[in-house]
Amino acid sequence: MQFFPKKSLPISILALLISVSIFTASAFSQFDDTTLRNSTIENIEKDDLEGEDLRIRKAAIEALGDRAGTVVVMSPQSGRIYTIVNQDWGIRRGFKPCSTIKLVTGVAGYNESLIQPSGFLANGTYRRGLNASLAYSDNRFFQKVGSSLGSDRLISYSRKMGLGEITGINAPGEFAGKLPFGNENLRVYSHADDFEITPLQLAVLVSAVSNGGDLVIPQIVKSTYSTAKFRGYYKRRLDLEPTVFERVIPGMIGAVEYGTAKQINDPHLDIAGKTGSCIANGTWVGLFASVAPIKDPKFAIIVITEGKYARGKHSAAVAGNIYSSLRGRYNEGYKGKLARKAVYTNTENTTASGEKKIIRVVNSADMRTESASKNVIVSEQMPEKTSESKRVAKAEVKTPPKAENLFPTVVIGGKTEISRPRIVKNH
Repeated sequence: MQFFPKKSLPISILALLISVSIFTASAFSQFDDTTLRNSTIENIEKDDLEGEDLRIRKAAIEALGDRAGTVVVMSPQSGRIYTIVNQDWGIRRGFKPCSTIKLVTGVAGYNESLIQPSGFLANGTYRRGLNASLAYSDNRFFQKVGSSLGSDRLISYSRKMGLGEITGINAPGEFAGKLPFGNENLRVYSHADDFEITPLQLAVLVSAVSNGGDLVIPQIVKSTYSTAKFRGYYKRRLDLEPTVFERVIPGMIGAVEYGTAKQINDPHLDIAGKTGSCIANGTWVGLFASVAPIKDPKFAIIVITEGKYARGKHSAAVAGNIYSSLRGRYNEGYKGKLARKAVYTNTENTTASGEKKIIRVVNSADMRTESASKNVIVSEQMPEKTSESKRVAKAEVKTPPKAENLFPTVVIGGKTEISRPRIVKNH
């Protein structure tokens, strides 16, 4: 049966059909976003406020604004939960992690020697190294790493870092997430296809990156007595050298300084983070996983939003506003620790493609090696015209004399041995 003649439709009818299509799509999108937002509001109203830091919660809700989403604020050292806004989404619902999975790919690739200490690929060549690829969320770099890594090893590292299992939070109904078994597509290393994680799992993961490999157990303080006597617990200490985790820190700093999270636009907040943006379940997902201040991390903040206009850069801006409100608490209990430097490299002056490298030398403190008191060479080709280099701390430079200092010294707490799973810090 033919509903229309073979000849072209009259312009008036075509215009009408196009208008109806646009209106229908717009109405559906608006309805979808409205549904997501209404769900967020309803969930927030049902959140259990016991153990919440109400000042931090207020700041998180105000920063989230009218977006559909969830916020987790946690101590990366002890696992203490300060607030979870929209607890149903934060604890009991899985999200596609999008480009935040690049933290796992980066850690795995470096530990498996697929990424050189310089940050460049061990197999083949590519215009960027790990730092810039994390900062700009370069899909191709991580897919190249993944092609040598393989999905089985990616899943293994994901499990090490707490994905695919419950965190052990003292709250009911926690979702364990899903891992991408059987997915051999290269997108799994850059876009996280077939992964599902909770915001809480992402908070534990980014905390392990910042604290040198301690997988903390998130805990909600349930009474005034518990607040005064609170001590955190590790689920386990990851069987990787802390320097492996530290290697991704400069790229996370770069994301905030000049990359995908530059909307934060406040270098004094000392944030390291990773954005993620992709489509899942018919709508956009925007993620930002972060810690601050880098010199002695007090807060891990995860922001995940959903909707037509959700993107990682917008979630980063939400987190930036929360960190700004917490600035006065940055120095509480500061231990004055100097951390291990995040990267190691050779002293060659050219990249794999023959281009000139930028080299700087930084003091490496608390390096548990024979060269603990020596300087460590840090090199990787970085984007030109980097304004962030004007804001970071100075470092002694030996080769070449006028090298640029592209990243601030990364200062992170870490331990070599754990005699029992109790954390003595109280953050």
